Amino acid sequence: MQDAKRNHITAPAVVLPGNDIDTDRIIPARFLRCVTFDGLGEHAFEDDRKQLAQAGRTHAFDDPARRQAQILVVGRNFGCGSSREHAPQALMRWGKGIRAVVGESFAEIFFGNCVAMGIPCLVLAASDLQRLGAAVDADPRLEVSVDLDERQVRYGSNVVPASIPEGPRAQLASGRWDTTGELIEGRAQIEQTATRLPYFAGW
Repeated sequence: MQDAKRNHITAPAVVLPGNDIDTDRIIPARFLRCVTFDGLGEHAFEDDRKQLAQAGRTHAFDDPARRQAQILVVGRNFGCGSSREHAPQALMRWGKGIRAVVGESFAEIFFGNCVAMGIPCLVLAASDLQRLGAAVDADPRLEVSVDLDERQVRYGSNVVPASIPEGPRAQLASGRWDTTGELIEGRAQIEQTATRLPYFAGW
C-alpha cells in the first residue's frame, strides 16, 4: 500500500470565493450517473464555470495559472447540500488533484467523505482565511503548507493556527483513513481468521 499518511501537504493553492457552496455546484447531479469516478474532475464546478464564461469572466478552475493547485481555499459551510461523495471525488480528480481543503467551516457529511478519501479539511479563523486568500490570489506560485501534526497552515512568512477534530486528524496523520487499503494489506491475516470461523469451514 502506498504511504497513506497526510501529515504535511505543501502545494500551490486556488481560492474559491463565496459561502454555502453546495455539492450540486461542486459536481452537478447529471454527472452522478457514472459507474466509476474517472473523468469527474473535468466537470467540477461545470455550471459555475460556464455561467462565468458566458459573462466574460474566468472561474478559478479555468484559470491556467491555477492548474498546478492542490490546496483549495474556501469560505463558510463548504460542501453543504446533498451527501454525494462525487463532490470530493471530483475535486481530487481536477487538475493535479486537490489534496487538502482549508476553509471557515465545512458541511459535516462532506467533511466525512473527504476524510474517507484522505483529503484533510482544516478550519481557519475568518480573518486568517481572508489574508491567506488574498496572498494566494496575488501569487499563483505561492506554496501553502498544511501541517496536521502542528495544526497549522503556513505560507510565505505566515503561520496561522488551524483546527481539525482529533479523531480525523489522527486517522489522516497515521494513514488509518484508508480502510480499503488496510483490508488489502491485511489479506493474509483475514484469510487466516476466516479459516477458523465455523461458517466458513462447513461447521
